[in-house]
Amino acid sequence: MKNIGGQAVIEGVMMKAAGSWTVAVRGQAGEIHLKKERLKPLPRFLKLPLLRGVIALFQALGIGMRAIEFSAGKAYDEPGEQSLSKTAIAFTILVSILLSIGLFILLPLYATKLMGMLFQGISKSSFLFNLVDGLIRVGVFILYIVLIGLWKEMARIFMYHGAEHKVIHAYEEGTELTVAAVRKYSTRHPRCGTSFLMIVMVVSILVFSFIPQHWPFVMKFISRVVLIPLIAGSSFEVLKLSAKWQHNPVMHLLILPGLMLQRLTTREPDDTQIEVALSALIEVLKLEEEHA
Repeated sequence: MKNIGGQAVIEGVMMKAAGSWTVAVRGQAGEIHLKKERLKPLPRFLKLPLLRGVIALFQALGIGMRAIEFSAGKAYDEPGEQSLSKTAIAFTILVSILLSIGLFILLPLYATKLMGMLFQGISKSSFLFNLVDGLIRVGVFILYIVLIGLWKEMARIFMYHGAEHKVIHAYEEGTELTVAAVRKYSTRHPRCGTSFLMIVMVVSILVFSFIPQHWPFVMKFISRVVLIPLIAGSSFEVLKLSAKWQHNPVMHLLILPGLMLQRLTTREPDDTQIEVALSALIEVLKLEEEHA
């Protein structure tokens, strides 16, 4: 069985396997548009533990940008398809990373510093400082998800997100890939990107606790940015392990927060959305079989 991941896009779903990816999008006239691509094989050393998580993250960002670009054109019936250049994709990813650093690292760190001025216990204890910093980060993340969920277009993307999870569940269970068979499955999945981000936040609390408390604010901020690859790589390994042992009672408790958070990032899809997700999955499986 192939290891399949996915992503919801505008009026569609992207599905990714080890060697290829496909995105299916519902046009305004009701037809399903498909885009299929093979992936270049990665050198073996890039598949090593920790390092593979960082590579997977950047690869997902690049594919995600191209899938969203395709979906926007087809969902809104824009003529033609102008592909983003590698420079444009790199620039977009860079801007996204900088915004994320500002919102989820700089803002919580500065807020914790201000709280340390009011409560001396926070400023004196490295453990307490990083715990407060982490809790603020989680709070900012949840608030961010709640706010974007109020946007009508994003609510539909969350429905496609639910369709993606249902279809992957059905495939992993060996169920017939039909809309009727898929509908019974959950909209939550342990390998979801939402769960990954929750794991990142927990791991970051542990990693950041090793940063000396007496360091100045700028050094604390820089060290947090430098440690992002380590945190991403470690979180990726935890995510893979949690998916493998998801039925273990102890592991289930560990992944429960991520699954609960998916209540905010997924919605129950309708049959047409499940059909789109199925189209993406079936096509990516065909690509994998053709190049096996």
